Amino acid sequence: MARKTIGERLAELEAQRKTLQIRLGKQERAIDTRRKVLIGALVLHRLENDRDVYFAGGIAEWLRRELPKFLTRDGDRDLFDDLLEPRPHDPSISNIGNGSAAS
Repeated sequence: MARKTIGERLAELEAQRKTLQIRLGKQERAIDTRRKVLIGALVLHRLENDRDVYFAGGIAEWLRRELPKFLTRDGDRDLFDDLLEPRPHDPSISNIGNGSAAS
């Protein structure tokens, strides 16, 4: 059996390196996606279940301010309509227009 030349061995190693680089990229993207999903789940959980209305209201206010700048596609904006519209019971908007604390 003929031995492979150094050039052939280098070509095989380069092909293996490219394959491993592709796998590494996929693995890194999967980890990044998982992190984003978990952070998003935490934020949504806090918005829905947090009894600290000032904390949840602060998150909601921040999202209403930041999401429109971040979301570039109409389809993405549609996914967050419920978060982007102020809610009547939201403490962050309860004093809009009257300039004073609720009595």
